[in-house]
Amino acid sequence: MELMTMTKTKYTHLVCSKSGDIYDKKQLHTFSRQNKPLLACYDTNKTFDRAILKGRPHNMWRYREMLPIENEDNIVTLGEGMTPLISMPNIGSNFSFASLHLKDEAYNPTGSFKARGLAMAVSKAQEMGVQKCVIPTAGNAGGAMSAYCAKAGIEAFVFMPRETPKAFLRECEFYGAKVELVDGNIKDCAKRIAGMAREDWFDVSTLKEPFRLEGKKTMGYEIAEQMSWEVPDVIVYPTGGGTGLIGIWKAFEEMEQLGWTSAKRPRMVAIQTEACYPIVNAFRTGHNYAEPFINPAFTVANGLRVPVAFGDELILSILKASQGEAVAVTEKEMMKGIEEVAQTEGILLSPEGAAVWQGAKKLRKKNWIKANEKVVLLNTGSLYKYMENF
Repeated sequence: MELMTMTKTKYTHLVCSKSGDIYDKKQLHTFSRQNKPLLACYDTNKTFDRAILKGRPHNMWRYREMLPIENEDNIVTLGEGMTPLISMPNIGSNFSFASLHLKDEAYNPTGSFKARGLAMAVSKAQEMGVQKCVIPTAGNAGGAMSAYCAKAGIEAFVFMPRETPKAFLRECEFYGAKVELVDGNIKDCAKRIAGMAREDWFDVSTLKEPFRLEGKKTMGYEIAEQMSWEVPDVIVYPTGGGTGLIGIWKAFEEMEQLGWTSAKRPRMVAIQTEACYPIVNAFRTGHNYAEPFINPAFTVANGLRVPVAFGDELILSILKASQGEAVAVTEKEMMKGIEEVAQTEGILLSPEGAAVWQGAKKLRKKNWIKANEKVVLLNTGSLYKYMENF
């Protein structure tokens, strides 16, 4: 893919999301000394007009000044980003939504939103001289890392739960990754990686390095641009590790500082499954952190079986700051959601996307979402990879 000459990035440094301590961007970092995520910071004081986007390639790299890559030669891309924002008038009118849209991330390379984060993480890893990457995954992230590592010539090591649909396993193997199946869930995969203690591995686990978040935040930039720079009232997001929810909020914060959008922010909604709902539990009880969810049950939404999110405090702070909500849905509701949207809009949602739709319906029924509000749902991946679950 052709990339235009890169204007110098406005990326300045990293900061601990908990303490505010500053970290040098020239060094390879994972997470902070306080065991919290690191956030990339940019110089937004010298604002620049969003008109600069005109004529740029329609991918996530069009926002390159607000991305952390220093040298465009290090960009590893398969064309990720600028996925469609699809109007859903049929099902919207059926359930009294005046303005309902779907950001469909299934259109990304490797079939999910994980392409954004891993494109950025692998690009930055290459820029920092990394030669081997490792990841615990529920499926989609492993496939994405494997693809971008293959493109970059970086060795890929993937650890996934044994119950993961075989499509995800074979995808990683086709890209040349070394895959190990682990009994349990994604937390058990992370424990297995930690127990092996390979110093030459760079761990790109969710929020345990700073740059997957920067790829995911481009969903927020795209939503704003696709809505003619008007901020939606509500964004509904499936939340396992929560990187996308945090990233979208970060994007709207940055765009406000740049003068690209107004001070209005969307109300953020985290959707989980009743098989595993640590964020919903914490939000309901008013806690600032989430207790690990004990013995999460099997769910067709593999990406939501995350018993503890490394960025739990960030997720909960965003839900509170945005006056948002957290909702859990059942397996039966997800299945019904897949059928409803497919049979009215001709769109096949992933189980996580179907959970988002059902969560939005619940909030509309309670009138938490008003009939005239602009609502954006996130479908994070393609249903086809999940067929073995049904």
